[in-house]
Amino acid sequence: MEFQGTTDKSDFLERVDRVAPAIREAAEEIERSQRLSPDLRAKLHEEKFFRLLLPKPFGGEEASPPKFFETMSALAENDASTAWCICQANGCAMTAAFVVPEIAQHIWGNDPHAVMAWGPGKAEYTKKDDGHIISGRWQFASGSRHATWLGGRTPMTLSDGKTVFRTFLFPASEVEMIEIWDVLGLRGTGSDGYSVKDLFVPKGYLATPGLDVEERLYDAPLYWMPSEVHQAIGFTGIALGIARSMLELFKEVATEKKPYRMTNMLSENVLVQSDVAISEARVRSARAYMLNETAEVWEDVLDKGELTEESNMRIRLSSTYSIHEAKAVVDLIYDAAGATAIFKGNPLERRFRAPSG
Repeated sequence: MEFQGTTDKSDFLERVDRVAPAIREAAEEIERSQRLSPDLRAKLHEEKFFRLLLPKPFGGEEASPPKFFETMSALAENDASTAWCICQANGCAMTAAFVVPEIAQHIWGNDPHAVMAWGPGKAEYTKKDDGHIISGRWQFASGSRHATWLGGRTPMTLSDGKTVFRTFLFPASEVEMIEIWDVLGLRGTGSDGYSVKDLFVPKGYLATPGLDVEERLYDAPLYWMPSEVHQAIGFTGIALGIARSMLELFKEVATEKKPYRMTNMLSENVLVQSDVAISEARVRSARAYMLNETAEVWEDVLDKGELTEESNMRIRLSSTYSIHEAKAVVDLIYDAAGATAIFKGNPLERRFRAPSG
């Protein structure tokens, strides 16, 4: 399929603003139930957040990497689990560019609420003329509890002896879910396990995981970059969004809290003022660095028609650095908040448990 033009819009952050109150209102329920609530999912689908990286012919947005970064960051400021599920689902949605159009249409085009998820694992398989019979188990599939389709990634040996990774695609209704997500942070992602036994997967429902861009069947600039690069950009945005929200919440606490046996508000403490200033500088500089690198790399991809090794290294460096900066800010603010942040259910406590690194 040929590229039909971008749909990169300027209103992604406006969409976040529209759903932000619903995300914040649902945050505690998301944490408790370990999945996104049906009402919130409906609002997220309405704004097409699960389709940011989906090809345009199947109802996708083909959001540019800078826009994707900004959107993930803004979503994470409201709830990290929600942003994480959306980021993961978008990486999986890129699979639509690597399967024949009829299959992509079946999975995504015919269902505006389609969501795909997957996690690591492997499968045993038997090849048939019309498909494969597979048995396998996977885990850590973020958003799997509300996915309509799941993927089973597994190593496969080709006729020339080369080992490659491929992903079987099958309806979520065909799997047995396995509860394993008893964790400290990002509880709302419901990143559980799942398994299938002797499941028939028709021919064609087998894709590359989006890492080998040369195997794409839909040719648009967004898919000249591997899915893992897009996810690095998106998850970096999430880390910085967590750090930003942590910092803003602490500013509110500091103006209202008078520490035990102290006469002044926390905000009047010079050490706290220093911590806030340093944190502000770290978040702003990391965000500017990551956004600048993402924009310049994207321009280079558009110019050269590929992601060069140098550009790939730039994304790896900037994302790694920025995530570590976000983590440092979260740690610093958590310590500065004192006992306020230690209680379960406190917004600072929940954000501290969300991995920013």
